[in-house]
Amino acid sequence: MDDKELVVEVEEPPSIEKVPYPWEDVPPAQWNDWRWQLAHRLNTVEEFQRVIALTPDEFAALSVPGLFRVDVTPYFASLMDPEDPNCPIRRQVIPTDCEHTPFEFEMVDSLAEDAHSPVPGLVHRYPDRVLMLVTTQCASYCRYCTRSRIVGDSHAQFNTSQHTAQIDYIASNPQIRDVLLSGGDPLILNQSVLEGLLERLRAIPHVEVIRIGTRVPVFLPQRINPELVGMLQKYHPLWMNIHFNHPKEITPEVERALALLANAGIPLGSQSVLLAGINDCPNIFLTLVQQLVRNRVRPYYIYQCDLVHGAGHFRTPVAKGIEIMESLRGHTSGYAIPTYVIDAPEGGGKVPLLPNYLLSMSEKKVVVRNYEGFISTYVQPTDYPSHDSATCPYCQARHEEGGQEGVAGLLAGRSRSITPEGWRGVHQRDDASQSTPEEFIKTGISGNGDKPVRMQQTSKQDGRRKRTGNGRKRRSEMAGIEPKEGKQ
Repeated sequence: MDDKELVVEVEEPPSIEKVPYPWEDVPPAQWNDWRWQLAHRLNTVEEFQRVIALTPDEFAALSVPGLFRVDVTPYFASLMDPEDPNCPIRRQVIPTDCEHTPFEFEMVDSLAEDAHSPVPGLVHRYPDRVLMLVTTQCASYCRYCTRSRIVGDSHAQFNTSQHTAQIDYIASNPQIRDVLLSGGDPLILNQSVLEGLLERLRAIPHVEVIRIGTRVPVFLPQRINPELVGMLQKYHPLWMNIHFNHPKEITPEVERALALLANAGIPLGSQSVLLAGINDCPNIFLTLVQQLVRNRVRPYYIYQCDLVHGAGHFRTPVAKGIEIMESLRGHTSGYAIPTYVIDAPEGGGKVPLLPNYLLSMSEKKVVVRNYEGFISTYVQPTDYPSHDSATCPYCQARHEEGGQEGVAGLLAGRSRSITPEGWRGVHQRDDASQSTPEEFIKTGISGNGDKPVRMQQTSKQDGRRKRTGNGRKRRSEMAGIEPKEGKQ
C-alpha cells in the first residue's frame, strides 16, 4: 500500500474570528498564523505593560540583565489575568524577583544529563531508550525550565552535524528501541528538518517507537495544522507527550489541536510539574486530568519540581504530591491517574511515589487498604507453581542491560547485591602492615561480577570475632597530629 493511502484526512480547524485585546486590530488570518505568533512574541516591559498590570516585583525581574530568556506568544499572553499576579498562566511565564534567589542544593544540571551524553544533545540514561535534544528553542519559556542552562540560547543551537552524530549513535546501539525527541521544542523546527529527523530514525530497524515531547499545543496551538499532522502520521508508531499544568490551558483552540493529533492516530500523553501557587491543589489536578481524558490525552507523569536554579519558589514538599495522588485514586477513572515521580538528582532517573496501600504481609496473607481507608486481607496461594525462566522463551531472549538491571536483576538471581561506589573500600579493614592468611580470602559473587570478598577473622585466643586490621584510626592520626611518647 502506498504511504499516501495511509494518511488520514484531517480537517482545517475553524479559525478564531474574534482576536482578543490588545490585538483586536490584527486580522484573524494573521492571529491564526503560527509564524505570526512566533514573530510577535512578548519579551519586554513595555510589551507586557500593554497586556497586564505588572507588579513592582515583575517589573524589576524583567529588567535584570542576564535573565533566563523571556518570550510569550500573543495567544498564551491573552490567557493571562491582567490584574492578578497569582494567575496560574501568568506565573508560569512572567519572571519574578524570587527567580534570582538561590536555594540550598540547587544545581545547573540537576538531572546530570550532560554526564549521560555520549554525543552532544543525546542523553542515554536508560538501557533501551534515549533522549534526543534537537533544538534549544521553544514557543514560550517556562520559568522553572529544567534545561535553562541551554534552552533559549540562540547561540547554542544543535546543527545538522550534531543531529547526524546523534542518529549515528542510535543506529550503532541496537539495544535502543525508543527515541524521545525534545529540546527545546521539536515542533518549533522547520517542518522539513523535523521530517528529515523522523525519516532517518524510522529507517533504523531497531527503533520501534518515536516520541515527541512538546508544549507547542499549549503555547502555540496554531502550529498544529493539517500540514504538520499529515507529515507526522507517516512515521507511526509515533507518540506525543504534551506538557499541561493547569485546566485554564485547555482552551477551545487547544482542544481543536488535540483533536487533529488524536484523529491522526497519534497517542497523546501529558506530563505536569507540581508547582507551588499554580497547581498544588488536589481539585486543580482532578479537574485537569478529567479534562485531558475528555480530549483523548492520557495523564502520564506529575513531576516533583527539579532542583534547578531559578525554580526554588516553585518547589513544594513531596507530601503535597502524595496528597494529590491520594485525592485521585478512587476518585476518578484509573486511566486518568498519572504517576507521581521525582526525577532523582544526579541522574538517578524517575522514581515513582505513591501513598502506602500495602500495610503488611505474612507468608500467607497480604493486608491492604483502599482509597476510603477500608482495610482488607488478600489470601496468597499455597500451591503456586513458580515461573521457570529456564524454559521461558521470553526470558531466554531477554537483552542484557549493561549493568543497569537494578533490583529486577536481584529478584531474577542475575546478581546478589548492589553496592554503592566506594562501599567495598570503606569496608576493607585490613592493616597494610599485616598479611592476611590465604584461608580468609574467598570468592563471592556481587553485582559487579566475581570479586574477592574479605571475611572477618576469629581470634584463636578468645573465640570472639575480630577484624583483620584496626577498622578505626586514632583521632590523632585522622587529624594529622603526631602522637606523644607513651600514648601510643
